Amino acid sequence: MPRARLHLIRTSAPDDVSGLMAHIDAGEIDPSKLVAILGKTEGNGCVNDFTRAFSVQALTAALGAETQGVAMVMSGGTEGGLCPHILTFEVLEDDTPLDAPALAIGSVITRDLKPEEIGTVSQIEIVAEGVAQAMAKAGIPDPADVHFVQIKCPLLTAARVAEAAARDAATVTTDTLKSMGFSRGASALGVAVALGEASPDDAIPAICTDPSVWSSRASTSAGIELMGHEIIVMGMSETWSGPLVIDHAVMSDQIDIAPVIDAMTRLNIGVSATLKALLAKAEPGTTGTIRGNRHIMLDDSDIAATRHARAFVGGALAGIAGRTDIYVSGGAEHQGPDGGGPVALIAERTDP
Repeated sequence: MPRARLHLIRTSAPDDVSGLMAHIDAGEIDPSKLVAILGKTEGNGCVNDFTRAFSVQALTAALGAETQGVAMVMSGGTEGGLCPHILTFEVLEDDTPLDAPALAIGSVITRDLKPEEIGTVSQIEIVAEGVAQAMAKAGIPDPADVHFVQIKCPLLTAARVAEAAARDAATVTTDTLKSMGFSRGASALGVAVALGEASPDDAIPAICTDPSVWSSRASTSAGIELMGHEIIVMGMSETWSGPLVIDHAVMSDQIDIAPVIDAMTRLNIGVSATLKALLAKAEPGTTGTIRGNRHIMLDDSDIAATRHARAFVGGALAGIAGRTDIYVSGGAEHQGPDGGGPVALIAERTDP
């Protein structure tokens, strides 16, 4: 019976692999068992954030052939007090299975997209198919048992827009920063379709136009370092064992921490379980207000709104988690309600 193992490793720079290698040298991580690595890097999280690719390059060089088939999702931006770190996920075989159901993980890497497919129905369809495949790999037949779907998706650059135009193909936008939102949004709607949260008929016309269509479990992050998708599905399965469990919550706005506290209570965090990782989406929203009060996240020309949101929501969540090494990703198009976002908590069961 498979068992998931998770390590959270803080980093001193995007290319810092010393902590990872120390765990490997100590026999605490088996690189041949890795299925996914998530990370927060200290770039700006925008189009020209090369810390994501830098981190992937460093991890690939350190792990060598062991990275074949490993999904690597680096999310740029650790504004405020957020701590840069990586999360490693391994799948081990448990000879003495117990504590089912437990955290289950499945990952898939999709084909590369053409630039003109980003932010379109094609992207929704490709992601929906990939999520279904990752669920099958994880042994999660029921979408209700899926608690978080982490996706790294592509974005447009000027060169990619020009390459499409040379073939007489039009991209969804020529604005490279806006392309990140289109890619995140279409990917999130692909998750919504795969999990039965939205029909294709509702999802396709909603791309970055109708925020009322959303997924409660999608977390998508766009980057320059790929043209396909790296999809990681996490949920609970009766066919997995081990001490790790996962639950999720949905924040209705940037300061709605009550659902997260409820999820912590369901997992018995602080009683018979310890928090191992917190993953969340942050979004400035489209209204320019939070509970009737005006904010300037959308009006600041110096700092991207997603950067404001990461720092703001990161602070709110760090306050209840009691730690800053949490994974907060900005840009939540169709990921939770307008201004809100999904949050996943992974805990380790301990003796009562």
